[in-house]
Amino acid sequence: QVQLVQSGGGLVQAGGSLRLSCAASGSIFSINVMGWYRQAPGKQRELVAAITSGGSTNYADSVKGRFTISRDNAKNTVSLQMNSLKPEDTAVYYCNADVVVTSRSRYTFWGQGTQVTVSA
Repeated sequence: QVQLVQSGGGLVQAGGSLRLSCAASGSIFSINVMGWYRQAPGKQRELVAAITSGGSTNYADSVKGRFTISRDNAKNTVSLQMNSLKPEDTAVYYCNADVVVTSRSRYTFWGQGTQVTVSA
């Protein structure tokens, strides 16, 4: 119905930068909130950042000032620019979208996950 395909991520040294991208495709009527979550080993999945269709953003306290979320409504994409990365940012990052599909039903979809590893 709807697919979220992620790209980016990888291994970087502390203090470095990475960029994650996510593209939504399929039977999309509109997308409300898009966001990024992460899950470190042994921990619960947590919200990193989210952005509404109007451009309002929300960040976890731990990433404020270092990460920037953006989206392109015309292309149904969302990106996460991650600067000043720390070892504690190491996790699998997941794209998330609150989608109204063409039948006007509303669902939450997830990307496939991308490993981000920050070495000390």
